Amino acid sequence: MCGCLECCIKCLGGIPYPSLIATILLYAGVALFCGCGHEALSGTVTILQNYFEVVRGPVDSLDVFTMIDIIKYVIYGIASAFFVYGILLMVEGFFTSGAIKDLYGDFKITTCGRCVSAWFIMLTYIFMLAWLGVTAFTSLPVFMYFNIWSICQNTTILEGATLCLDPRQYGIVPIGEGKTVCAGSEKFYKMCESNELDMTFHLFICALAGAGAAVIAMIHYLMVLSANWAYVKDACRMQKYEDIKSKEEQELHDIHSTRSKERLNAYT
Repeated sequence: MCGCLECCIKCLGGIPYPSLIATILLYAGVALFCGCGHEALSGTVTILQNYFEVVRGPVDSLDVFTMIDIIKYVIYGIASAFFVYGILLMVEGFFTSGAIKDLYGDFKITTCGRCVSAWFIMLTYIFMLAWLGVTAFTSLPVFMYFNIWSICQNTTILEGATLCLDPRQYGIVPIGEGKTVCAGSEKFYKMCESNELDMTFHLFICALAGAGAAVIAMIHYLMVLSANWAYVKDACRMQKYEDIKSKEEQELHDIHSTRSKERLNAYT
């Protein structure tokens, strides 16, 4: 029983908890961004088709629906790529922690290991910048839907004012196509009272929060990787110092043994 308990404590002590926290935060942020972003894009398609009467163009044309489909495929790629990347960073955390804790044991710090750690730092920094760009890009539909939601909320307050929604302002449809929906029309009231608008708006907010969580996870990973890199670098220097010290002590011991033998031979 005691042996099992000691084994469990040893296993728990070997877990890189900072890397584990960053991995959980990364998975939560990516899942939130990908899931909510995908559903929000589907809701956007429904709103454009039902209330703005935007028609999907030919297959070979690049319209808003084609762009939405491309973004959905990008979301699939992001989910798969960062699932694998989180596992790689977690494994790197395990090996780096093991190398630090068992410096003179089975784990050995090599030049290849240091290069891998440096590579992960550079790659994580690039991904952090990429997620900052994704966060900024995700804030655009949040701003657009907030404007639409505000107009719907203020319709009863600003009676008599002509409030219109024109997708051409956001580049969704070509300039030559008039797809304006104005307050007072039947489509406007149906859209404001529909669940699609409210749900899509809040889904985009959740996607923005997920992208922000991914940015925080990347920053956390950078701190963990930089700390591990510093520890490994100091450990390598300490290891070299201990090797040199051990070698010098061995040489001094050999010299002392040789002199002792010489004195013994001279005495005899």
